[in-house]
Amino acid sequence: MTTSTSSEASRSQPSGFGSPTQIPALQGLGTSWYERGTRYWLRRVFMALFLLAVMAFCCFMALAFYDGFRSVLPSAVRTVWDWAQAVASCVAVVWGWLVQRRALNKQLLDPPTPNEFRNRKSGEVRRSTGLAIVGRGLVVLAAPVLPALAAFAVGWIVAMLTVREYPSEVGARRWLQEHPSGT
Repeated sequence: MTTSTSSEASRSQPSGFGSPTQIPALQGLGTSWYERGTRYWLRRVFMALFLLAVMAFCCFMALAFYDGFRSVLPSAVRTVWDWAQAVASCVAVVWGWLVQRRALNKQLLDPPTPNEFRNRKSGEVRRSTGLAIVGRGLVVLAAPVLPALAAFAVGWIVAMLTVREYPSEVGARRWLQEHPSGT
């Protein structure tokens, strides 16, 4: 089933006056989202590989910090704690997936226009610097549960990467339908 703003619906329905004069560029996708051709899928694959490499590094660091924490535990406690982390990590992957899918579904109900998407992304970039500085100190405190936190992040990232169409694309398609001249 396709909505009136999905890529299949926009391809199958004639636009009336031809293609729009200016296709808005989306962050990370440029204008390739409009045709969803080879350039689009190469960008999506590159983004997925990059984020998976970043997540692999983050997981490695989380396990290194966790290993430092567990080395000070007595061996009986260490075994129990390791099993607890394994179970918590399995639950966290699923939980991260569900949190991201619910957020994406909510965004698909009211997708952002290209300007709203750009403003949200710039707001996230401004906040991320401060969060990164605060996060460095929290990593030391979170060392006992870092594997579960990393598993949550993996589930969240994989759910984001495996969507068929991003909410920003749906919002841009809807914006193009409402503004056929690209204004």
